[in-house]
Amino acid sequence: MLKLLKNLGKKEWIAAIICLLLIFAQVWLELKMPDYMSEITQLVQTEGSQMNDILKNGAYMLACALGSLVAAVITGYIAASVSSIFSMKVRKKIFTKVENLSLQEVKLFSTSSLITRTTNDITQIQMFVAMGLQLLIKAPITAIWAVTKILNKSWQWSAITGVAVLVLLSVIAVLIAVVMPRFKIVQKLIDKLNNVTRENLTGIRVVRAFNAEKYQEDKFEDTNTKLTNMQLFNQKRFAVLQPTMYLVMYFLTLAIYFVGAFLIKDALMVDKLALFGDMVVFSSYAMQVIMAFLMLAMIFMMLPRAQVSAERINEVLDTDISIKDGTLKENKTNEVGTVEFKNVSFKYADADEYLLKNISFKANKGETVAFIGSTGSGKSTLINLVPRFYDATEGEVLVDGINVKEYSQEFLHNKIGYVPQKAVMFNGTVNSNISYGDNGKGKITDKKIKEAIFVAQAKDFVEKMDDKYDSHIAQGGTNVSGGQKQRLSIARAIARDPEIYIFDDSFSALDYKTDALLRKELRKYTKDATHLIVAQRIGTIMNADKIIVLDNGECVGMGTHKELLNTCEVYKQIALSQLSEEELKNA
Repeated sequence: MLKLLKNLGKKEWIAAIICLLLIFAQVWLELKMPDYMSEITQLVQTEGSQMNDILKNGAYMLACALGSLVAAVITGYIAASVSSIFSMKVRKKIFTKVENLSLQEVKLFSTSSLITRTTNDITQIQMFVAMGLQLLIKAPITAIWAVTKILNKSWQWSAITGVAVLVLLSVIAVLIAVVMPRFKIVQKLIDKLNNVTRENLTGIRVVRAFNAEKYQEDKFEDTNTKLTNMQLFNQKRFAVLQPTMYLVMYFLTLAIYFVGAFLIKDALMVDKLALFGDMVVFSSYAMQVIMAFLMLAMIFMMLPRAQVSAERINEVLDTDISIKDGTLKENKTNEVGTVEFKNVSFKYADADEYLLKNISFKANKGETVAFIGSTGSGKSTLINLVPRFYDATEGEVLVDGINVKEYSQEFLHNKIGYVPQKAVMFNGTVNSNISYGDNGKGKITDKKIKEAIFVAQAKDFVEKMDDKYDSHIAQGGTNVSGGQKQRLSIARAIARDPEIYIFDDSFSALDYKTDALLRKELRKYTKDATHLIVAQRIGTIMNADKIIVLDNGECVGMGTHKELLNTCEVYKQIALSQLSEEELKNA
């Protein structure tokens, strides 16, 4: 928790100090009221007292109450502002951290867990900070100040108050020991609930197609019930606290008056009135002490969950980033648009076996290099090493003759137009999706957007949409088809005008005719750029300058389509599974 508080800025700390001063004023005013009450009690009991004196002390009490109210309102406003700014900063820090994590680190946390940590966990911290700036400061100040005022009144009353405080602290300590471990489970169950909900929404078509609504409902119900039961367990335990507090308060008041009755009975006549006034004052101050611990109890009820949330947030913030940013922001060689792999091997950090083994090839400027192989052969992983979504375990990946690790990631990514295996659309318009991001060359013009859409064979369907290029695209592209999403995704890469294009099986949702037209226009429009293409279709890659065949992470063939048909059995089997021998001969 203390680690997270370092995110508070100078202004927030000044505001916290102002809160502290206001709370001092508030406590002083509240603790001043019993003194006036004692004065009024003695005046009422004393013969010849003037009504003006009673009213005067009553007016002082009202002024103290009003002053305390004003201080409390201002404190609450400042505390809410500080906690909101604090949560905003931490939320931004987590979001930025997640953006900078490599895919390898992101896999350590599930998507649903990262969402929970960015929302629910930060809300828990925000609530704790808001309440903490008020109650966590006010409670000990009130308790200590009230205790100093009653210490010299009577050792019997002080002892009774001490016992009451000890009982309260014991109850709070037991509750925290019981509940704390379960709050960790609660946050994990929230993660799981988010995951089940997200999975259901993402796969809603499959759920309905397979009549699996009942299965999904049962799955949700199971997690929801576990979460509810855990929350009920925690709240039931905390429910013990409030009646315990009131029981202690009432017993304390009763004990003070009970002991006071004996003290007054045995006192001299001249001391009885003063002793009675002391008893009234002591009772008020004792209630202030108990209320202070009641405030602390409220904080302690929030502390376990806030502490768990803080640990979860710090877990993300403390995750080491394996892909360190380079410093190079300019080309230092005469090479442009080249990609070279030198004895590259790769395995995941938690894996025993290599996914890619000793891969070497070079793609020169303007060349098209294609990758093909069976599912799981490492094609996508291989091209993901170029933009540094992962780093090679062994060997070097060079772009323009320089190791990709030396480039700043921003500069490296500006050289690349990347089209992922699964087309991703963002909430916005056609224009905003095509001109997405920063290409390091300034704003992408409307003319460039239209050219990119034309080359990607998306012009026909875009211009049929209601608002054409300003038509709305829903989050995830749910209002367009898979093939339309893929073409828009390709247009986004073309609009960047990069040196190197990476197509990760990006033509799979297109029909053969559209695929052929798109590749034809792409060759003309991007003839000076280098193309790295992962594909499953032979028809998509047979005209590539170089085809690399992967099998179980190893390069088992490299050459043109015709060369590989004669020299690589794996490639030939893939080709024959898609085309007849006659079609291959005529290709």
